[in-house]
Amino acid sequence: MQVWRIFPGRFRDSAFTGVGGLYAARRWNHLGTAMVYTSTSRALAALEFFVNLQPNEAPDDLLMAEASAPDANIETIGIDSLPRNWRGLNNERCRDLGSEWARSQRSVALKVPSVVVDGDWNVLLNPRHAEFDKIKIGTAKRFRYDERMFR
Repeated sequence: MQVWRIFPGRFRDSAFTGVGGLYAARRWNHLGTAMVYTSTSRALAALEFFVNLQPNEAPDDLLMAEASAPDANIETIGIDSLPRNWRGLNNERCRDLGSEWARSQRSVALKVPSVVVDGDWNVLLNPRHAEFDKIKIGTAKRFRYDERMFR
């Protein structure tokens, strides 16, 4: 499965280490849980990153990298198995699900529904999984948003 990740250039060396989860809780991880957030398309990766930007501040140092995860080791969480309010900010149940998955070591990747685009998927990568080294990470390339997005 091909996935994409956008990140600031200063994080080039750590973009696929999951270190961000050690310092911040997000939708699918509690503080202290190493996790790499990726998306199943370039466009979704751009939107997922964009919704976390400050208005009118177009970053000029972004990079995008493609990665390939082995299809045989990907688990999926369907919408039907999520709590009714899973789209809400600071949903502890979603954090529980993602953090428990990371601890369990059941799979190297977890496919989860996108909140930003109905019907699309994000893929969480577990950098502490024994098969993480089987994920092939491509060369990061410059990424920029169209300036009209920041008017």
